[in-house]
Amino acid sequence: MATYTGSSLKTVLDRAYERFPRLKERRKQIAGTLSGGEQQMLAMARALATEPALLLIDELSMGLAPIIVDELYDHVRRIAASGLSILIVEQFAHEILGLADRAGIMLHGRLVHTGPPANIAGELTDAYLGADHAAP
Repeated sequence: MATYTGSSLKTVLDRAYERFPRLKERRKQIAGTLSGGEQQMLAMARALATEPALLLIDELSMGLAPIIVDELYDHVRRIAASGLSILIVEQFAHEILGLADRAGIMLHGRLVHTGPPANIAGELTDAYLGADHAAP
């Protein structure tokens, strides 16, 4: 991993291994042979090495077992608690609303609802199924 922030390789690795201890255990392993969850951890560690003002996460849960998704979102929760702003795009939005300070729903490329996560939770069913989903 490399960064143009002026941080030494040791500092970058120390931070990555502190956040994601499993990566330290797998440090001799080729990235392509890591599990899907470990690859997501590596992707986040690489992004965090640049000391971003905003971390963008797209479909973190895609193709992963629920227990791994829970672990990854625990990492995201800790990263957010450190003060870093995070924008998460997730098809399974109910799973991550508990992490959010603010939430939104996009339909057909347009932001159609925004607000506190508790308010958005009620809008998700309509957004996924369409407003006419109620049984006659």
